[in-house]
Amino acid sequence: MAADAFVTQLNEQIAYEYAAHQQYVAIAVYYDAETLPQLARFFYRQALEERDHAMMMVQYLVDADERVVIPGVAAPQVEFANLVEPVSLALQQERRVTDQINALAGTARAEGDYTSEQFMQWFIKEQVEEVSTMSDLLRVVERTRDDPMEVENFMAREHSGSEAEDPTAPKAAGAGA
Repeated sequence: MAADAFVTQLNEQIAYEYAAHQQYVAIAVYYDAETLPQLARFFYRQALEERDHAMMMVQYLVDADERVVIPGVAAPQVEFANLVEPVSLALQQERRVTDQINALAGTARAEGDYTSEQFMQWFIKEQVEEVSTMSDLLRVVERTRDDPMEVENFMAREHSGSEAEDPTAPKAAGAGA
C-alpha cells in the first residue's frame, strides 16, 4: 500500500503530465502550421511520451490498489512570438517537472514508502534526459532563429524518431501485456 501523501501527490502529478501532453500538442501544432515538420514531429512524439508518463502513474496506482484521479487540465499556451519561444517554454516545463518528480521521490522516502520511491527512480533518470534534450534544442533554435531550415536539418539528423523503447520503463495503463 502506497503512503497517502504519495498517492495524493502522484494524482496531482498525473494532472501535470496530462497538461504537459497538451502543451506539447499545442507546440507541435504551432510548428506544423509554420511548415516545420521535423520540429512538429518531435513535439508530437514528446506529447505522446508525456501521456504515457501519466498512464504509467495511473497503472502504478491501479496496481497498488489506490484511488486514481483523472483530472481536467487548463488550456495550453497556443500563441508564440517566434520559433524560439515554444522550446523555451518546453525547457521551463521540463525543469518544473523535474522538481515535481524529485519531490515525489522525497515524499515517498519521507513516508517510508520505498516501493513508491523505487517507482520514481525511472522518472528521475528520464527527467535528466528530457532537460538535456530541451536545453540542447533551445541552444540550436536560438543560434538558428534566422534560418529555421537549419533547425529542421538538425532535427532530421539528431532526432529522427528511431529511439528504441526503454525496457526498464514502468508499464503504462492500457499498454497490454
